[in-house]
Amino acid sequence: MKLTRALPAVLAFVLSLSSWGMASDYQTVEIAAPHLGGMTVGFNIILPRDYATSTRRYPVLYLLHGFTDHYPAWVSYSRITDYARGYQEIIVMPEGDNGFYTNSHEDANLAWEDFIVLDLIPYVDGHYRTVASRQGRAIAGLSMGGYGAMKLGLKHPDMFAATASLSGALAAARHREAHSDDPEFQKLVANVFGPPDNPARAAEDPFELVRKVPAEMRPQLYLSVGSEDSLLQENRDFVKLLSELKIPYQYREFPGKHEWPVWDREIQVVLLLQASVIGAAAEQGH
Repeated sequence: MKLTRALPAVLAFVLSLSSWGMASDYQTVEIAAPHLGGMTVGFNIILPRDYATSTRRYPVLYLLHGFTDHYPAWVSYSRITDYARGYQEIIVMPEGDNGFYTNSHEDANLAWEDFIVLDLIPYVDGHYRTVASRQGRAIAGLSMGGYGAMKLGLKHPDMFAATASLSGALAAARHREAHSDDPEFQKLVANVFGPPDNPARAAEDPFELVRKVPAEMRPQLYLSVGSEDSLLQENRDFVKLLSELKIPYQYREFPGKHEWPVWDREIQVVLLLQASVIGAAAEQGH
């Protein structure tokens, strides 16, 4: 099964343009993922402008999409390809379906966390000139991807030096934060995280994970959310916890909803903040 068959027509069209080389700012790659039962999934990748003419290795930002979107979302709905030109880094935008970047409780062939950590990252490090270490790797995302970035960054602090959450669904693994009365959505969440009393949920919960990261291994943390966003309170709750634990972080709250204009603006902040951490120094004049 190829997950790309489920893409909306407009995203499939964007994908086809990239495949034919009409969108030169990024490339589309498909891989068979062992931790997704061999399913073929795609990712978009932006390479630095001088990649083909240099021999250096580049840090990598893994940029995650939100719920109901797919991997073409960032290049389709934001100006990420424009913003990336000012930095010396590789940006990888992988497929995550609606799996919350978590190994499914119900289906062993939907191990989305293992796909990122054990399939995708080794593939990228093996096929591109990357800085294949924690110090050269960052992760960020929006909404469901904000949760995924924060969860993965805190669960695997040996792999990521910086993590950023934009309008993140940070309480996704906490049953009391249902987000929706839609029974189909609740069923999907239960399939991912297990029943409400599943003790394994704690291992997917940023509110629990952040307590366990050794001080010397804490990634740079950046969070932002709009003041009219339905996920505002859980972001405030997480930031409050960080303050109580005296964990360094940066947080921005501003007028805005759960929408692409917010994320298009905020990804520029993420690129700038993470650049000094992972060695993706902005070019002069950026």
